[in-house]
Amino acid sequence: MSLTKLRRVVTGHDAQGRAKVLIDAQVQNVFSQRPGAEFSVIWSSEGFPVDNDGSEDPSNKKIGTTIDNGTVFRVVSFGPGVAPRNHRTDSIDYAVVMSGEIDMALEDGAVVHLKAGDVLVQRGTVHNWTNKGTVPCVIAFTLIAAKPVTIDGKPLKAHG
Repeated sequence: MSLTKLRRVVTGHDAQGRAKVLIDAQVQNVFSQRPGAEFSVIWSSEGFPVDNDGSEDPSNKKIGTTIDNGTVFRVVSFGPGVAPRNHRTDSIDYAVVMSGEIDMALEDGAVVHLKAGDVLVQRGTVHNWTNKGTVPCVIAFTLIAAKPVTIDGKPLKAHG
């Protein structure tokens, strides 16, 4: 599945406070930061609780993997043989595999095979994605800011 074929629907309110569709269009903001992977930020927010006022579209805003005190909803396509990227984020990540298959490798050597329909909760762990298949694997991620994991009083820093 090409990310440019994703349909993004965003709701909001009209001047009278009635629900309405603000955006109904195919994704346009597809980027790549490493060979074999591309992503699109569907939506992001800053602060808690999230402010649902207004109609500004944050999808083209330049952001890193996560937003301090915020959320990021991103869809990623991992192609076969995607370049490795071991990383840890200061977030709790909810992931849904939309299509394809992929392996999630953890720093302790554990490898978990995920396929379309599987869900994952990633809790600030070092991990990498490996696609050994022949088709891209598309995953929807919601990343919610979290404090760094602390072990023996020492925070485990985000990296990668």
